[in-house]
Amino acid sequence: MERLPSREPVWDLEFNEKGLLTAPATDEFLREVDAEDITDLFIFSHGWGTSESSAKGLYATMFPSIRDAASGVPDINRVGFAGIFWPSLWFPDTPATPPRPEGSPQSGDSALEEESAGTAVLSGAEIAASLLPGFEDPQQRQSVTKIGRLIDEGVAAVGSGEPDTVKEQRLQQLNQLLQSLIPPAPDGEYEDQGETAVLLTDDPVRDYQAAADAFGSAPPGSSVQGIGDWFSKAINGAKDVVRVFSYTIMKARAGDIGRTGLGPLLVALHRDSPGVRVHLIGHSFGARLVSFALAGITTPADSPVASLLLIQAAFSHWSFAHAQDNPFGSPGALHNYADRVHGPLVATFSVHDWAVGRWYPKASFLSRQDTQAGIAGRWGGIGADGYQAVSPAADRTMPENGGVDYQFAPGTFYRVDAIEVINNVQDQPFAGAHSDIRKPALAQLAIAAATTHP
Repeated sequence: MERLPSREPVWDLEFNEKGLLTAPATDEFLREVDAEDITDLFIFSHGWGTSESSAKGLYATMFPSIRDAASGVPDINRVGFAGIFWPSLWFPDTPATPPRPEGSPQSGDSALEEESAGTAVLSGAEIAASLLPGFEDPQQRQSVTKIGRLIDEGVAAVGSGEPDTVKEQRLQQLNQLLQSLIPPAPDGEYEDQGETAVLLTDDPVRDYQAAADAFGSAPPGSSVQGIGDWFSKAINGAKDVVRVFSYTIMKARAGDIGRTGLGPLLVALHRDSPGVRVHLIGHSFGARLVSFALAGITTPADSPVASLLLIQAAFSHWSFAHAQDNPFGSPGALHNYADRVHGPLVATFSVHDWAVGRWYPKASFLSRQDTQAGIAGRWGGIGADGYQAVSPAADRTMPENGGVDYQFAPGTFYRVDAIEVINNVQDQPFAGAHSDIRKPALAQLAIAAATTHP
């Protein structure tokens, strides 16, 4: 345990990829929380591609900001903080094309560049090097390294005269290695499994080319060139498929760590320190982690969770949905666990979040089944438009200057439009404003949620 300069306690909660709390020891953490006699514990989880140093930087900014926002608020007394550290994968930044402005011309000399994630510029070695720190198992690390090598061998073979049968074998081998690394999909999480269509394909020659089309990685003119150019398109598409793979691994890990690691820890905390109110905050895939912690809490009576704040969440906006108006025709995976939160369930969204709004749904491009009008996209994320098909629900707008007067009510889902705050897309051609969250307005939102009690 460490302390802020103002003496509030701060814990680093380190989980491995299996959901095991590796530091501190569970009993040590529980004893320390009890000894500190705090009333409100804010637990924050970082999101995708976050190194330990970056996560520490996030918490070092947001914890004092939350403390400042709580200053003088009658309903918040003695506060403490816990930052979660978990092995999220990092995929290299790419020079994606920014979104086209609405109404912009798209024909003739004034046509804008085709939408592209920019993945084609990466080498296989760069991709593998970025993924390796997220894997502990030696055999899995060997597979990741081999995936990178196969991509680079494929790039070198473009235009070389290598027989198509050899090229197809390389894609099949790459496909088999990826599939060997994919964890089994949990039952009942249909809304978050759209990308499995491309990852579990039995025809990588066809579907890797489709991935290149979806992510804009096809070589210029490939759609009209000869049949011999198919491999250039497929090998670039393979890079996009590995990006999709990284999303899938992070989503699965976040869910596992929340369900089997953080959830039971919260039950134990409530048992030993029943007076502590826990406020869960998660960003990106970290929002999935803290949300799935609810599924690891046995009953509402066992839960210390007083509020839930999801900041630009990178998981399905149907996860808390009821069956009605849900395109999957059944309740979302977390529908039955919302009652583990005794206060409000709050989620921000922003049109400037290109990672969730543009690229996240594209990971499910082979599973598109959106035939019903009048509903949000089947594969959309919470960070794009908030919770969908939930009740009771209400909409809020985050003021540019922040504040705590949101008039939240316990047990209600809130979609908070953060367009005036989460909006800095500078130097982030792929993610946009996805990580533009180190701002006082978000700390104030956390306090607004935390002070809403039953």
